[in-house]
Amino acid sequence: MPRAAIIIPHYNGLQHLEICLGSLRRQTCQDFELLLVDNGSSDGSQAYVRAQFPEVRLLELGENRGFTGACNAGFAAATGDILILLNNDTETDPHWLANILDAFDRHPDVGSIATRMMLFDRRDHFHTAGDFVRLDGTPGNRGVWQKDVGQYDQEETVFSACGGAAAYRRTLLEQIGYLDDSYFFSCEDVDLGWRINLAGWRVLYLPTAIVYHKLKATGGSVTGSYYDGRNFLYLIIKNMPASLLRRHWRLILAGQWRITWEALRHWRGEAARARLRGQFAGISHIPWLLPKRRQVQSLRRLDDDSLMARLTPVDEKG
Repeated sequence: MPRAAIIIPHYNGLQHLEICLGSLRRQTCQDFELLLVDNGSSDGSQAYVRAQFPEVRLLELGENRGFTGACNAGFAAATGDILILLNNDTETDPHWLANILDAFDRHPDVGSIATRMMLFDRRDHFHTAGDFVRLDGTPGNRGVWQKDVGQYDQEETVFSACGGAAAYRRTLLEQIGYLDDSYFFSCEDVDLGWRINLAGWRVLYLPTAIVYHKLKATGGSVTGSYYDGRNFLYLIIKNMPASLLRRHWRLILAGQWRITWEALRHWRGEAARARLRGQFAGISHIPWLLPKRRQVQSLRRLDDDSLMARLTPVDEKG
């Protein structure tokens, strides 16, 4: 049985497959199985993979279950001790997998690894060097759009890994569960990061595991604005412990008000109105989220001080 499984969620992305799958053929470590989880593509992706990349295990869902649905289907079907999510519009450095497996060997307390994601067409600029969450509950990407001048060259603990290229121990996922389908569009990787941290595991940013990403706004600004507005609240309601809510409620309210005020200032824009609708949806869904919250909090093993040390002050960018 291969040690790792690389899971690629896919929908009508035939134009990306030669670069993505070709780069995986060139990995210096070949101790992995490769799953392409297809969400009912209609662009000939399935026939192309069978003909050009017969080593790929093609998991055909026959319908579009979205990012989380495809990833969770891949998690359930995969073998191996290390399960890795990878976007189809990426190119991996030849040493990417070898460095990931080496880091897991060196750090038994690490449950997840965040890779160094660079822009595909501007390879000296970051997409993300891991995710952060501020004390007010709002998430973000470390290093996004920044030029690489060595600022993220060190291994270090981060809050979560961007789901576009993230590695997890199987034992971790068996303990805390897979991605939460209710997020639908955004923040599902940060939600998983909350559970990882609360359960006492650590997320490691690994600068030597390099991925180049063809970054794009797949859902459009209106769709993204709605789900960001809603899901930022989902993250807080579902995951932030009561002790931290009591300590930082003023920061949390101020953070949400800043989002609201910015949307109100741009009220004429459709994306701004979508953000407000998302916030309203997040608040109205509180009763539905409470059972999820109880389940998440039951996993908690990390004390307040240790958790606080993994959160980012409001005036910093992670």
